Amino acid sequence: MNKILFVSVHPDDETLGCGGAILKLKHEGNRIFWLNISSASISHPYGFTQEFIDNRNKMIHRIQSSFRFDGYKDLQHPTQMLESVEPRILISSIKRAYDLYEPDTILVPNRSDIHSDHRIAFDALFSAAKNFRSPYIREILMYETLSETEFAPALSDRAFVPNTFVDISDYIEDKTRVMQLYDTEIMPDPLPRSIHAIKGLAAYRGSRISVKYAEAFQSLYRVL
Repeated sequence: MNKILFVSVHPDDETLGCGGAILKLKHEGNRIFWLNISSASISHPYGFTQEFIDNRNKMIHRIQSSFRFDGYKDLQHPTQMLESVEPRILISSIKRAYDLYEPDTILVPNRSDIHSDHRIAFDALFSAAKNFRSPYIREILMYETLSETEFAPALSDRAFVPNTFVDISDYIEDKTRVMQLYDTEIMPDPLPRSIHAIKGLAAYRGSRISVKYAEAFQSLYRVL
């Protein structure tokens, strides 16, 4: 039994990028944990209402229950404003979460996503995972997030190059059902966060390993 930590910068990243893997790895008996980096607050400059925050928290609770996570941690850094957080503070908060769960494997957002929060979070996540800081981490995988990864500039140094695949053919319908719980985030067909696009990407990734549906990851670090 492994301990696997799925990291989202904003709630819904984990479902878009790893929803099928979460379901499969839980079914196989692994312990799974969810770390979320940023969230809304009343004090946020964007002026989130208490009603919005309450509804968001209820939605996150439904996601937790649907995936049957063994633990959930929200660092509550300001959403869409991670550049305002001192890197040392961001790294330290992530390191404390790593120490809380001591995962064998972590799954993190792509380092060059178009959303600046994703890029800032990746740098902090990878820094906190240094072997002498977090020796229990044996593998780091990057995942792709629809509407963020594919919109990054088409430059070689920003490419997402998958080399690890998970067959999610038995879990695609459950993944899309969980995604639809994010009623403020799901998009109509054929937009990037639509059911059409989610299944389309999974079908394309599945074709790489001759299965109906798959999720793709880029391995950055592995200790055998």
